[in-house]
Amino acid sequence: MKPRSKITDTHKKHHQRTGLVISISLVLLLLAGVVLIRNNAAFAWRYDNLVAKIKYALNPPQKVIFVPQNQVALIVSATLKALTPSITPTPPATMVIDPIPKNTRTPTHIPTILPNRILLKGFRHEFQQWDNCGPANLAMILSYWGWEGDQRNTAAYLKPNPRDKNVRPHEMKEYIEENTEFSVLIRYGGDTNLLADLVAAGVPVLVERGFEGSSFDAWMGHYEVVSGYDLEQHKLYTQDSYVGPDIPVTTTQMESAWRGFNYVYLLVFQTDRTEDIKRILGPQADELYNLHYAADLATIEIVKNSGRDLFFAWYNRGTSLVNLGDYTGAASAFDEAYQIYPTLEEGERPWRIIWYQTEPYFAYYYTGRYYDVINLATSTLSAMSEPVLEESYVWRARARAALGDTSGALEDLNLALQYHPDYLPALEELIRLGGR
Repeated sequence: MKPRSKITDTHKKHHQRTGLVISISLVLLLLAGVVLIRNNAAFAWRYDNLVAKIKYALNPPQKVIFVPQNQVALIVSATLKALTPSITPTPPATMVIDPIPKNTRTPTHIPTILPNRILLKGFRHEFQQWDNCGPANLAMILSYWGWEGDQRNTAAYLKPNPRDKNVRPHEMKEYIEENTEFSVLIRYGGDTNLLADLVAAGVPVLVERGFEGSSFDAWMGHYEVVSGYDLEQHKLYTQDSYVGPDIPVTTTQMESAWRGFNYVYLLVFQTDRTEDIKRILGPQADELYNLHYAADLATIEIVKNSGRDLFFAWYNRGTSLVNLGDYTGAASAFDEAYQIYPTLEEGERPWRIIWYQTEPYFAYYYTGRYYDVINLATSTLSAMSEPVLEESYVWRARARAALGDTSGALEDLNLALQYHPDYLPALEELIRLGGR
Protein backbone atom coordinates (compact mmCIF):
# COMPACT_ATOMS: atom_id res chain seq x y z
CA MET A 1 0.00 0.00 0.00
CA LYS A 2 1.42 3.37 -0.98
CA PRO A 3 1.54 6.05 1.68
CA ARG A 4 -0.77 8.99 1.05
CA SER A 5 1.13 12.04 -0.11
CA LYS A 6 0.92 15.42 1.59
CA ILE A 7 -0.48 16.79 -1.66
CA THR A 8 -3.36 14.28 -1.52
CA ASP A 9 -4.12 15.18 2.12
CA THR A 10 -3.96 18.86 1.28
CA HIS A 11 -6.35 18.41 -1.63
CA LYS A 12 -8.73 16.42 0.58
CA LYS A 13 -8.76 19.11 3.24
CA HIS A 14 -9.29 21.75 0.57
CA HIS A 15 -12.26 19.83 -0.84
CA GLN A 16 -13.69 19.36 2.66
CA ARG A 17 -13.42 23.09 3.35
CA THR A 18 -14.94 23.88 -0.02
CA GLY A 19 -17.82 21.45 0.62
CA LEU A 20 -18.43 23.00 4.04
CA VAL A 21 -18.48 26.50 2.57
CA ILE A 22 -20.92 25.39 -0.12
CA SER A 23 -23.17 23.68 2.47
CA ILE A 24 -23.19 26.74 4.70
CA SER A 25 -23.88 28.97 1.69
CA LEU A 26 -26.81 26.80 0.65
CA VAL A 27 -28.26 26.89 4.16
CA LEU A 28 -27.88 30.69 4.26
CA LEU A 29 -29.50 30.99 0.85
CA LEU A 30 -32.35 28.75 2.00
CA LEU A 31 -32.87 30.83 5.13
CA ALA A 32 -32.75 34.02 3.08
CA GLY A 33 -35.33 32.52 0.74
CA VAL A 34 -37.56 31.62 3.66
CA VAL A 35 -37.35 35.18 5.00
CA LEU A 36 -38.24 36.60 1.59
CA ILE A 37 -41.14 34.18 1.22
CA ARG A 38 -42.46 34.84 4.71
CA ASN A 39 -42.47 38.58 4.00
CA ASN A 40 -44.11 38.23 0.62
CA ALA A 41 -47.87 37.74 0.92
CA ALA A 42 -47.99 36.07 -2.49
CA PHE A 43 -45.74 33.24 -1.30
CA ALA A 44 -46.26 33.15 2.46
CA TRP A 45 -49.23 30.79 2.24
CA ARG A 46 -47.16 28.31 0.21
CA TYR A 47 -44.48 28.32 2.87
CA ASP A 48 -47.04 27.88 5.68
CA ASN A 49 -48.71 25.07 3.78
CA LEU A 50 -45.38 23.30 3.25
CA VAL A 51 -44.46 23.61 6.93
CA ALA A 52 -47.86 22.27 7.93
CA LYS A 53 -47.57 19.28 5.61
CA ILE A 54 -44.15 18.40 6.98
CA LYS A 55 -45.21 18.70 10.62
CA TYR A 56 -48.48 16.82 10.11
CA ALA A 57 -46.62 14.05 8.26
CA LEU A 58 -44.21 13.67 11.19
CA ASN A 59 -46.85 14.11 13.90
CA PRO A 60 -50.33 13.30 12.52
CA PRO A 61 -52.83 15.48 14.44
CA GLN A 62 -55.62 12.94 13.97
CA LYS A 63 -53.69 10.61 16.28
CA VAL A 64 -53.85 13.10 19.16
CA ILE A 65 -56.58 11.98 21.56
CA PHE A 66 -57.95 14.17 24.34
CA VAL A 67 -59.48 12.10 27.15
CA PRO A 68 -61.51 14.09 29.72
CA GLN A 69 -60.49 13.18 33.28
CA ASN A 70 -63.50 14.77 35.00
CA GLN A 71 -61.16 15.75 37.82
CA VAL A 72 -62.57 18.77 39.65
CA ALA A 73 -59.93 20.86 41.40
CA LEU A 74 -60.57 20.68 45.14
CA ILE A 75 -59.83 24.33 45.74
CA VAL A 76 -61.84 27.45 46.36
CA SER A 77 -61.18 29.73 43.43
CA ALA A 78 -62.22 33.28 42.76
CA THR A 79 -62.48 32.39 39.09
CA LEU A 80 -65.69 30.47 39.72
CA LYS A 81 -67.20 33.80 40.76
CA ALA A 82 -65.96 35.57 37.64
CA LEU A 83 -68.44 36.89 35.14
CA THR A 84 -69.23 34.60 32.25
CA PRO A 85 -67.53 35.91 29.09
CA SER A 86 -69.81 38.19 27.15
CA ILE A 87 -70.28 35.88 24.17
CA THR A 88 -72.21 33.48 26.37
CA PRO A 89 -75.85 34.49 26.98
CA THR A 90 -76.66 34.16 30.68
CA PRO A 91 -80.18 32.85 31.42
CA PRO A 92 -82.47 34.51 33.97
CA ALA A 93 -81.97 33.30 37.54
CA THR A 94 -85.43 31.70 37.60
CA MET A 95 -84.90 29.58 34.49
CA VAL A 96 -84.93 25.82 34.91
CA ILE A 97 -83.00 23.97 32.21
CA ASP A 98 -84.16 20.41 31.63
CA PRO A 99 -81.23 17.95 31.74
CA ILE A 100 -82.84 16.14 28.78
CA PRO A 101 -84.81 18.65 26.67
CA LYS A 102 -88.08 17.52 25.09
CA ASN A 103 -88.82 18.16 21.44
CA THR A 104 -92.00 20.09 22.12
CA ARG A 105 -91.15 23.43 20.55
CA THR A 106 -92.44 24.93 17.33
CA PRO A 107 -90.63 23.88 14.12
CA THR A 108 -87.84 26.14 13.03
CA HIS A 109 -89.79 27.75 10.19
CA ILE A 110 -93.34 28.42 9.09
CA PRO A 111 -93.82 26.93 5.59
CA THR A 112 -94.70 29.44 2.88
CA ILE A 113 -95.38 29.19 -0.84
CA LEU A 114 -92.12 30.00 -2.59
CA PRO A 115 -91.09 30.51 -6.22
CA ASN A 116 -89.49 27.35 -7.60
CA ARG A 117 -86.13 29.01 -8.18
CA ILE A 118 -84.39 32.16 -6.99
CA LEU A 119 -80.80 33.30 -7.46
CA LEU A 120 -80.02 36.59 -5.72
CA LYS A 121 -77.78 39.02 -7.59
CA GLY A 122 -75.70 41.97 -6.50
CA PHE A 123 -72.80 40.21 -4.76
CA ARG A 124 -69.21 41.19 -5.32
CA HIS A 125 -67.62 37.76 -5.28
CA GLU A 126 -64.15 37.44 -3.75
CA PHE A 127 -61.76 34.54 -3.76
CA GLN A 128 -60.29 34.26 -0.32
CA GLN A 129 -56.70 34.94 0.55
CA TRP A 130 -54.87 32.29 2.62
CA ASP A 131 -57.00 31.18 5.61
CA ASN A 132 -59.32 34.12 5.00
CA CYS A 133 -62.72 32.60 4.26
CA GLY A 134 -64.35 34.36 7.23
CA PRO A 135 -63.39 37.91 6.25
CA ALA A 136 -63.98 37.16 2.56
CA ASN A 137 -67.50 35.79 3.05
CA LEU A 138 -68.41 38.57 5.45
CA ALA A 139 -67.30 41.08 2.81
CA MET A 140 -69.41 39.28 0.19
CA ILE A 141 -72.63 39.30 2.20
CA LEU A 142 -72.09 42.95 3.10
CA SER A 143 -71.52 43.79 -0.58
CA TYR A 144 -75.06 42.56 -1.33
CA TRP A 145 -76.38 45.38 0.86
CA GLY A 146 -74.23 48.01 -0.85
CA TRP A 147 -71.16 47.98 1.40
CA GLU A 148 -68.09 48.98 -0.61
CA GLY A 149 -65.20 47.37 1.28
CA ASP A 150 -63.54 44.00 0.69
CA GLN A 151 -61.86 41.23 2.67
CA ARG A 152 -58.87 43.43 3.44
CA ASN A 153 -61.12 45.71 5.47
CA THR A 154 -62.81 42.90 7.37
CA ALA A 155 -59.56 40.97 7.90
CA ALA A 156 -57.80 43.99 9.40
CA TYR A 157 -60.37 43.91 12.22
CA LEU A 158 -61.07 40.18 12.45
CA LYS A 159 -57.57 38.79 11.84
CA PRO A 160 -54.79 41.21 12.81
CA ASN A 161 -52.55 38.16 12.54
CA PRO A 162 -53.14 36.80 9.01
CA ARG A 163 -52.19 33.29 10.21
CA ASP A 164 -55.02 33.19 12.75
CA LYS A 165 -56.92 29.97 12.02
CA ASN A 166 -60.50 31.04 12.62
CA VAL A 167 -62.99 33.86 12.90
CA ARG A 168 -66.01 33.12 15.05
CA PRO A 169 -69.54 34.27 14.09
CA HIS A 170 -69.70 36.49 17.19
CA GLU A 171 -66.56 38.30 16.03
CA MET A 172 -68.29 38.97 12.71
CA LYS A 173 -71.33 40.24 14.57
CA GLU A 174 -69.15 42.66 16.52
CA TYR A 175 -67.58 43.90 13.28
CA ILE A 176 -70.98 44.59 11.72
CA GLU A 177 -72.28 46.37 14.83
CA GLU A 178 -69.16 48.53 15.21
CA ASN A 179 -68.37 49.28 11.57
CA THR A 180 -71.62 49.30 9.57
CA GLU A 181 -75.19 50.58 9.82
CA PHE A 182 -76.70 47.10 9.30
CA SER A 183 -78.47 44.87 11.80
CA VAL A 184 -77.24 41.34 12.51
CA LEU A 185 -78.51 38.16 14.18
CA ILE A 186 -76.84 34.83 14.98
CA ARG A 187 -79.03 31.78 15.41
CA TYR A 188 -78.52 27.99 15.64
CA GLY A 189 -80.47 24.93 14.57
CA GLY A 190 -81.20 26.18 11.07
CA ASP A 191 -82.49 24.05 8.21
CA THR A 192 -82.57 24.26 4.42
CA ASN A 193 -86.26 25.21 4.32
CA LEU A 194 -85.54 28.25 6.46
CA LEU A 195 -82.64 29.16 4.17
CA ALA A 196 -85.03 29.11 1.20
CA ASP A 197 -87.58 31.25 3.08
CA LEU A 198 -84.95 33.88 3.81
CA VAL A 199 -83.53 33.90 0.27
CA ALA A 200 -87.04 34.20 -1.16
CA ALA A 201 -87.44 37.34 0.98
CA GLY A 202 -84.24 38.76 -0.52
CA VAL A 203 -82.07 38.01 2.51
CA PRO A 204 -78.88 35.97 1.89
CA VAL A 205 -77.56 33.88 4.76
CA LEU A 206 -74.00 33.36 5.99
CA VAL A 207 -73.48 29.80 7.26
CA GLU A 208 -70.50 28.05 8.82
CA ARG A 209 -70.14 24.43 7.76
CA GLY A 210 -67.68 21.59 7.42
CA PHE A 211 -65.49 21.28 4.37
CA GLU A 212 -63.82 18.06 3.28
CA GLY A 213 -60.43 18.74 1.76
CA SER A 214 -57.67 16.39 0.66
CA SER A 215 -56.25 13.67 2.89
CA PHE A 216 -53.85 16.31 4.20
CA ASP A 217 -56.50 18.96 4.76
CA ALA A 218 -59.15 16.59 6.14
CA TRP A 219 -62.24 18.10 7.81
CA MET A 220 -62.15 21.83 8.43
CA GLY A 221 -64.49 24.76 8.93
CA HIS A 222 -65.63 26.94 6.06
CA TYR A 223 -68.03 29.85 5.54
CA GLU A 224 -70.42 30.26 2.61
CA VAL A 225 -73.13 32.75 1.67
CA VAL A 226 -76.39 31.03 0.69
CA SER A 227 -77.74 33.14 -2.14
CA GLY A 228 -80.24 30.99 -4.04
CA TYR A 229 -82.21 27.77 -4.28
CA ASP A 230 -83.97 25.45 -6.72
CA LEU A 231 -86.91 23.59 -5.16
CA GLU A 232 -87.35 21.06 -7.97
CA GLN A 233 -83.69 20.03 -7.97
CA HIS A 234 -83.38 20.23 -4.15
CA LYS A 235 -80.41 22.53 -4.45
CA LEU A 236 -79.08 25.64 -2.82
CA TYR A 237 -76.68 28.10 -4.44
CA THR A 238 -73.79 29.65 -2.56
CA GLN A 239 -71.19 32.35 -2.95
CA ASP A 240 -68.10 30.35 -2.06
CA SER A 241 -64.83 32.21 -1.48
CA TYR A 242 -62.82 29.03 -2.18
CA VAL A 243 -64.72 27.48 -5.11
CA GLY A 244 -66.45 30.37 -6.87
CA PRO A 245 -69.76 32.26 -7.32
CA ASP A 246 -73.20 30.65 -7.60
CA ILE A 247 -72.04 27.17 -6.62
CA PRO A 248 -74.83 24.54 -6.48
CA VAL A 249 -75.06 22.40 -3.32
CA THR A 250 -77.72 19.77 -2.73
CA THR A 251 -79.83 20.24 0.37
CA THR A 252 -78.59 16.86 1.63
CA GLN A 253 -74.97 17.94 1.24
CA MET A 254 -75.65 21.21 3.05
CA GLU A 255 -77.41 19.54 5.96
CA SER A 256 -74.60 17.00 6.37
CA ALA A 257 -71.83 19.63 6.25
CA TRP A 258 -73.76 22.13 8.39
CA ARG A 259 -74.26 19.64 11.22
CA GLY A 260 -70.65 20.03 12.35
CA PHE A 261 -71.39 23.64 13.34
CA ASN A 262 -74.71 23.26 15.14
CA TYR A 263 -76.49 24.59 12.02
CA VAL A 264 -75.37 28.13 12.85
CA TYR A 265 -76.39 31.01 10.58
CA LEU A 266 -75.76 34.74 10.56
CA LEU A 267 -78.20 37.24 9.08
CA VAL A 268 -77.18 40.71 7.93
CA PHE A 269 -79.98 43.06 6.94
CA GLN A 270 -81.09 46.67 6.75
CA THR A 271 -82.65 47.78 10.00
CA ASP A 272 -85.95 48.63 8.30
CA ARG A 273 -86.25 44.91 7.42
CA THR A 274 -86.30 43.85 11.08
CA GLU A 275 -90.01 43.05 11.18
CA ASP A 276 -89.71 40.98 7.98
CA ILE A 277 -86.91 38.98 9.55
CA LYS A 278 -88.93 38.38 12.72
CA ARG A 279 -91.90 37.22 10.65
CA ILE A 280 -89.78 34.69 8.74
CA LEU A 281 -87.98 33.39 11.82
CA GLY A 282 -91.14 33.15 13.90
CA PRO A 283 -90.29 32.01 17.44
CA GLN A 284 -86.66 31.54 16.39
CA ALA A 285 -86.32 35.32 16.43
CA ASP A 286 -86.16 35.06 20.22
CA GLU A 287 -82.56 34.21 21.15
CA LEU A 288 -83.38 32.19 24.26
CA TYR A 289 -86.06 30.19 22.47
CA ASN A 290 -83.63 29.49 19.65
CA LEU A 291 -80.93 28.18 22.00
CA HIS A 292 -83.40 25.77 23.60
CA TYR A 293 -84.57 24.68 20.16
CA ALA A 294 -81.00 23.96 19.06
CA ALA A 295 -80.38 21.91 22.20
CA ASP A 296 -83.55 19.91 21.50
CA LEU A 297 -82.49 19.33 17.90
CA ALA A 298 -79.11 18.00 19.01
CA THR A 299 -80.85 15.60 21.39
CA ILE A 300 -82.98 14.24 18.54
CA GLU A 301 -79.87 13.78 16.39
CA ILE A 302 -78.10 11.91 19.18
CA VAL A 303 -80.78 9.24 18.91
CA LYS A 304 -80.75 9.19 15.09
CA ASN A 305 -77.05 9.22 14.26
CA SER A 306 -73.88 7.20 14.62
CA GLY A 307 -70.17 7.65 13.95
CA ARG A 308 -68.92 11.15 13.29
CA ASP A 309 -72.45 12.55 13.05
CA LEU A 310 -73.09 11.25 16.56
CA PHE A 311 -69.92 13.01 17.73
CA PHE A 312 -71.22 16.23 16.18
CA ALA A 313 -74.65 15.78 17.76
CA TRP A 314 -73.18 15.47 21.27
CA TYR A 315 -70.83 18.39 20.58
CA ASN A 316 -73.78 20.49 19.37
CA ARG A 317 -75.75 19.68 22.50
CA GLY A 318 -72.78 20.76 24.61
CA THR A 319 -72.46 23.99 22.63
CA SER A 320 -76.13 24.85 23.06
CA LEU A 321 -76.06 24.11 26.78
CA VAL A 322 -72.99 26.33 27.21
CA ASN A 323 -74.88 29.13 25.49
CA LEU A 324 -77.75 28.52 27.91
CA GLY A 325 -75.43 28.64 30.92
CA ASP A 326 -75.88 24.96 31.83
CA TYR A 327 -72.19 24.15 32.19
CA THR A 328 -72.69 20.89 34.05
CA GLY A 329 -74.96 19.50 31.33
CA ALA A 330 -72.62 20.82 28.67
CA ALA A 331 -69.57 19.17 30.27
CA SER A 332 -71.40 15.83 30.30
CA ALA A 333 -72.31 16.24 26.62
CA PHE A 334 -68.71 17.03 25.65
CA ASP A 335 -67.53 14.03 27.67
CA GLU A 336 -69.80 11.86 25.55
CA ALA A 337 -68.46 13.43 22.34
CA TYR A 338 -64.85 12.86 23.36
CA GLN A 339 -65.63 9.23 24.22
CA ILE A 340 -66.81 8.73 20.63
CA TYR A 341 -63.88 10.54 19.04
CA PRO A 342 -61.23 7.77 19.43
CA THR A 343 -63.62 5.21 17.92
CA LEU A 344 -63.74 7.11 14.61
CA GLU A 345 -61.49 6.22 11.71
CA GLU A 346 -58.45 8.50 11.78
CA GLY A 347 -59.40 10.08 8.45
CA GLU A 348 -62.85 10.89 9.82
CA ARG A 349 -61.73 12.62 13.00
CA PRO A 350 -62.56 16.36 12.99
CA TRP A 351 -59.38 17.26 14.85
CA ARG A 352 -59.71 20.97 14.07
CA ILE A 353 -63.11 21.39 15.73
CA ILE A 354 -61.82 23.18 18.84
CA TRP A 355 -60.24 25.79 16.53
CA TYR A 356 -63.73 26.94 15.61
CA GLN A 357 -65.94 26.00 18.56
CA THR A 358 -64.33 26.60 21.94
CA GLU A 359 -67.35 25.81 24.11
CA PRO A 360 -65.71 22.78 25.81
CA TYR A 361 -63.36 25.24 27.52
CA PHE A 362 -66.36 27.09 28.97
CA ALA A 363 -68.00 23.88 30.16
CA TYR A 364 -64.92 22.41 31.84
CA TYR A 365 -63.71 25.70 33.31
CA TYR A 366 -67.02 26.72 34.85
CA THR A 367 -67.43 23.29 36.45
CA GLY A 368 -63.99 23.53 38.07
CA ARG A 369 -62.40 20.99 35.73
CA TYR A 370 -59.24 23.04 35.24
CA TYR A 371 -57.02 20.06 34.42
CA ASP A 372 -59.29 19.18 31.50
CA VAL A 373 -59.07 22.76 30.24
CA ILE A 374 -55.26 22.65 30.42
CA ASN A 375 -55.01 19.22 28.81
CA LEU A 376 -57.42 20.09 26.00
CA ALA A 377 -55.63 23.38 25.25
CA THR A 378 -52.20 21.76 25.38
CA SER A 379 -53.15 18.87 23.10
CA THR A 380 -54.79 21.31 20.68
CA LEU A 381 -51.82 23.67 20.49
CA SER A 382 -49.21 20.92 20.30
CA ALA A 383 -50.98 19.28 17.36
CA MET A 384 -50.99 22.48 15.27
CA SER A 385 -48.40 23.28 12.64
CA GLU A 386 -48.24 26.76 14.19
CA PRO A 387 -49.83 27.26 17.63
CA VAL A 388 -51.73 30.47 16.93
CA LEU A 389 -55.06 29.90 18.70
CA GLU A 390 -55.40 32.84 21.07
CA GLU A 391 -58.56 31.38 22.63
CA SER A 392 -56.70 28.24 23.72
CA TYR A 393 -53.96 30.28 25.38
CA VAL A 394 -56.49 32.40 27.27
CA TRP A 395 -58.45 29.42 28.55
CA ARG A 396 -55.29 27.59 29.60
CA ALA A 397 -54.18 30.78 31.36
CA ARG A 398 -57.47 30.97 33.25
CA ALA A 399 -57.19 27.36 34.34
CA ARG A 400 -53.56 27.77 35.39
CA ALA A 401 -54.42 30.88 37.38
CA ALA A 402 -57.24 29.01 39.09
CA LEU A 403 -54.74 26.36 40.14
CA GLY A 404 -52.32 28.97 41.48
CA ASP A 405 -49.87 28.95 38.55
CA THR A 406 -49.84 32.71 37.97
CA SER A 407 -46.52 32.76 36.10
CA GLY A 408 -47.74 30.09 33.66
CA ALA A 409 -50.98 32.02 33.18
CA LEU A 410 -49.11 35.26 32.41
CA GLU A 411 -46.92 33.43 29.91
CA ASP A 412 -49.99 32.09 28.10
CA LEU A 413 -51.69 35.49 28.06
CA ASN A 414 -48.65 37.13 26.52
CA LEU A 415 -48.56 34.41 23.87
CA ALA A 416 -52.25 35.07 23.13
CA LEU A 417 -51.46 38.75 22.60
CA GLN A 418 -48.45 37.89 20.47
CA TYR A 419 -50.69 35.97 18.07
CA HIS A 420 -53.70 38.31 18.37
CA PRO A 421 -52.65 41.85 19.39
CA ASP A 422 -55.19 43.71 21.56
CA TYR A 423 -57.27 40.55 22.07
CA LEU A 424 -59.69 41.81 24.72
CA PRO A 425 -60.13 38.61 26.82
CA ALA A 426 -56.33 38.32 27.15
CA LEU A 427 -55.98 41.97 28.12
CA GLU A 428 -58.74 41.62 30.72
CA GLU A 429 -57.10 38.56 32.25
CA LEU A 430 -53.71 40.29 32.36
CA ILE A 431 -55.20 43.20 34.27
CA ARG A 432 -56.99 40.82 36.66
CA LEU A 433 -53.73 38.98 37.38
CA GLY A 434 -51.73 42.19 37.78
CA GLY A 435 -49.72 41.65 34.62
CA ARG A 436 -50.50 45.17 33.36
